[in-house]
Amino acid sequence: MNHINQKYPLVWEKDNLFIKIFCSIPNISTGIVITSKESIIVVDPGDGILRDLNQDLGQAKILEISDIFISHGHHDHVGGIWSLLTYLSVMKRTKPLNIYFPANCEEVITIQNAFKKVYSHEIKFNINLIPIDNEKEIELDDIKVISFKVNHKEQSSGNEISVSVPALGFKFFNGNKSICYGGDTAYCDNLVEMVKNSDLAIIEAGSEEKDNLEMHLSIDEAIEIGKTAKEYFLVHMPQK
Repeated sequence: MNHINQKYPLVWEKDNLFIKIFCSIPNISTGIVITSKESIIVVDPGDGILRDLNQDLGQAKILEISDIFISHGHHDHVGGIWSLLTYLSVMKRTKPLNIYFPANCEEVITIQNAFKKVYSHEIKFNINLIPIDNEKEIELDDIKVISFKVNHKEQSSGNEISVSVPALGFKFFNGNKSICYGGDTAYCDNLVEMVKNSDLAIIEAGSEEKDNLEMHLSIDEAIEIGKTAKEYFLVHMPQK
């Protein structure tokens, strides 16, 4: 597989575990869906996620989404939350929706609070915000998820220094198969450890310059980490 010139969507399936990465482009959008026999999970619902899910799953299955996992609060990873929540409300969803996100991720909290303020008169389902501090094991219907802290930063308001943002990676297990998604991160030991022996690793390679390595992985770093998994995708690479 040519990991450098991959074309979206990226698709992988083993046994009952399926993942489709609709897009993962820095500063534009990320959108991922993971399904199994009993679960439909959305990861990092960036802008366009509703369109992609509608084309791929259709209305009935969108209404069955039980959980959303968010790696961090940057707009290209959360920009589609509002439209997805609005659609679920318009389609008269009644079952609760769980949103797992890094503790202190203000973007997610703000979006949810604003959504409830605007649509409180018509929402028929509970939105459960579940903050995660660091390592947490989450049991879904037939998928287990382990979260892990990663090392992602952004420029300060003065663009002079970089500051850490709340950021997580996730490892999804179904039976004896596993998918490790690192989200956006610079090199960190947690990512290296969690990728090892995964059936699929999804690793960002968003750094084009050496002075950006404290925010993102370089392609060389991502490939070396990816090789420790059985298969891997490189994502979040800048468009040429």
